[in-house]
Amino acid sequence: MSDVIELNETDALNDFQSDWSRLLPLTPGGTFFRSREWLQVYWKHFAADQKLRVLVVRENGEVTGIVPLCWKKIKSKFGACRILTYPFDDWGSFYGPVSADQESTLGSAFQYLQNSRRDWDLIDLRCVETDGFDGGATERAFQAENMEFEKFLWEQAMYVDLSQSWEEYLAARPRKARQTYARAERNLQAQGEIEHLRYRPRGEAFGESDPRWDLYEMCEQIAAKSWQGSSTTGTTITHANVSQFFRDTYENAVRAGAFDLNLIFLSGQPAAFSYNFVQNGLINGLRMGYNPEVSDQGLGRLLVGRILHDSMDRGDLLLDVGTGAPEAKKYWYTSVENSYRYVYYSPASSIGNVLRLSHQVASWFRDRFGSSDTSLQLDLQHQKVPVNRR
Repeated sequence: MSDVIELNETDALNDFQSDWSRLLPLTPGGTFFRSREWLQVYWKHFAADQKLRVLVVRENGEVTGIVPLCWKKIKSKFGACRILTYPFDDWGSFYGPVSADQESTLGSAFQYLQNSRRDWDLIDLRCVETDGFDGGATERAFQAENMEFEKFLWEQAMYVDLSQSWEEYLAARPRKARQTYARAERNLQAQGEIEHLRYRPRGEAFGESDPRWDLYEMCEQIAAKSWQGSSTTGTTITHANVSQFFRDTYENAVRAGAFDLNLIFLSGQPAAFSYNFVQNGLINGLRMGYNPEVSDQGLGRLLVGRILHDSMDRGDLLLDVGTGAPEAKKYWYTSVENSYRYVYYSPASSIGNVLRLSHQVASWFRDRFGSSDTSLQLDLQHQKVPVNRR
């Protein structure tokens, strides 16, 4: 017999720490982004105007899955809309429940949400990698509960398959990619001694939780000298809006054994850095940069190459280099994977029904004329490309 416990405060998550830690390694695509540690730091910094609704699913008293959700309001052209979504905001490429059986966990969560308080207009699940780690679990869970949904293409993430040797990987790269990487190695070796330092502590459970702030501060110094120092996006590690968030996340990830910090030194000077998460052999590449004052002779290319070479030697499985900037990543990635957005409209919500009708009209225009009238599309924050309807 299954039941669901709802948690609305981050402190309450601590009561399920052991269950969360047990389930995360069993979760397909279970990266640090799905950890309790990530959620607590995220909520500390970005909880404004949101409400936490974490659903803990139990079978015969044993916790079998956790679905982190949050309630928030977003804007549409028809007015404010209340959604239940993942507490993620596109920090990584994909997200989902924490469970070995994601379909069953989502099904129990959907049953609970339909029978509990309806303070939402839409269930809006984003960054779902349907064809990969999710394996269609989200779609099947909606279908099993007879919940009609809309599916949208959300993002495209670029991956590097690390389950091969460096020699095999390099041989499969385009000729120009091999040439530019070899040139970067030659040019930088001519300028001085190159050292690649990789700091990947195993966490508190293994007595390795020193955050090495000296190394992190080197990353900040490099970032300030790179393009990130003048960036106005508000997402770089030195930007005032998020710098403390990055520091807090770094400290939590180190304690959890989920951080992967890389530094390149040229003649003893910190020259390039990479800030990553690592869990279950999956690496999330988050931020990187180099100091052009040290060298402008391919530091970025050398850093990526050294990371990939070392990861393949270590036995890592996959590097997610994120979404966006495909031109800059084209020589490195081995595949491009889609993530999707699933939207379920509450039949009891007037704005939900209006938005559903709006999208149906847009779909009719697209099917009838080969393109959609963008003024009729489902107009929600961060709208992506419609894929199909269920």
